[in-house]
Amino acid sequence: MERVVESTETFTKVVDIMAPFTKNKEALAQASAGTKILEDLNVNSARLVDIILAFEDNFDIQVDDDAADQVITIGDAVKLIDGLKN
Repeated sequence: MERVVESTETFTKVVDIMAPFTKNKEALAQASAGTKILEDLNVNSARLVDIILAFEDNFDIQVDDDAADQVITIGDAVKLIDGLKN
């Protein structure tokens, strides 16, 4: 059975990291695993690259381009990070 619940600690840190890059602060305050980074949070694609780089620095991980392209929602980011940390 696939693990459905991601790390709450990772989720909280991901939201904190994304805050400076997010134009829709109200959506960020209501964020869930299904929140779409580009659409719901009004993050542009160039800022998404900056967010991925911030994830790498903050979590001491390396994210390849293919994996970065799969990050659509906050939940995707959390799964990616938790997978790379373990």
